[in-house]
Amino acid sequence: MEDGGVLKEGFLVKRGHIVHNWKARWFVLRQNTLLYYKLEGGRKVNPPKGQILLDGCTITCPCLEYENRPLLIKLKTRTSTEYFLEACSREDRDAWAFEITGAIHAGQPGKVQQLHIQRNSFKLPPHISLHRIVDKMHDSGSGIRPSPNLEQGSTYKKTFNGSSLVDWLISNGFAANRLEAVTLASMLLEENFLNPVGARSMGAVRSGDLAEQFLDDSTALYTFAESYKKKISLREDINLSTMELSGTVIKQGYLAKQGHKRKNWKVRRFVLRKEPAFLHYYDPSKEENRPVGGFSLRGSLVSALEDNGVPTGVKGNVQGNLFKVITKDDTHYYIQASSKAERAEWIEAIKKLT
Repeated sequence: MEDGGVLKEGFLVKRGHIVHNWKARWFVLRQNTLLYYKLEGGRKVNPPKGQILLDGCTITCPCLEYENRPLLIKLKTRTSTEYFLEACSREDRDAWAFEITGAIHAGQPGKVQQLHIQRNSFKLPPHISLHRIVDKMHDSGSGIRPSPNLEQGSTYKKTFNGSSLVDWLISNGFAANRLEAVTLASMLLEENFLNPVGARSMGAVRSGDLAEQFLDDSTALYTFAESYKKKISLREDINLSTMELSGTVIKQGYLAKQGHKRKNWKVRRFVLRKEPAFLHYYDPSKEENRPVGGFSLRGSLVSALEDNGVPTGVKGNVQGNLFKVITKDDTHYYIQASSKAERAEWIEAIKKLT
């Protein structure tokens, strides 16, 4: 492939070099470089803000160096410069990591083939006991931090989800890939170091097959065997905002949104949930994982805006791939996707829930 070919592009949230603040940037992956741009009015601002040379680069994924940012990829260049890039979902993170790893090893096809082959046979290294893994999981600094989690309307205290345990096992060197980590987690279940909590994970354990007992899934909950607390019902201590966030995640991604007061455009991580149907958005530059806004989709209208020229209601020279959501109480949200296809996907997903 010649240098001009774009392997992948999209938003990632990048840690600043001098000040460690986090900003959304538009990334373009080519065969030997990863370029990143500021976006204004839905367009890349040339020249790029920076570029990462991939030759001799090492990639760490999953990277768990920032507790509040579990979906990071870390790149370390040949000159030891470190880049931290955050994706909007595990699927998105893994897709970027796969493409970047392929680009890094483009000159060594054998390495890429190794990536494609996930070994099925897995033996726990003789020097690692399950007890040692569990001790490390309990470590207050580098262990797994259980927290309250919602599943189907019930809150379970001190739990963690399957995907985060898989990330942790890989990150701590106990497993080489997700398949190995799932096998290892299934052993921890079998030996009663972990308990399944809630319908998803309990159902999988009942399925019987060891390989499928543990779910690498962000909605399957688990807890340390001795700390399992009875679930508390929703009515007791959960406010409305938790209720809003209790639905199943249908879709998530980075989109640009026009502000209500200053009308400036900012990249936000949008999360679409059903039962109840809500669209929330998060500020990727902030540490806490709380939405900065959101609205119920019941009785709302969603429509694409025309692509030639700046549509009515849109401030600044922003055009192309725009859509609008009007809520039941007549609030207008102007949102911009990064392609026609992405806009169509969001509109279709939202329409199903209105």
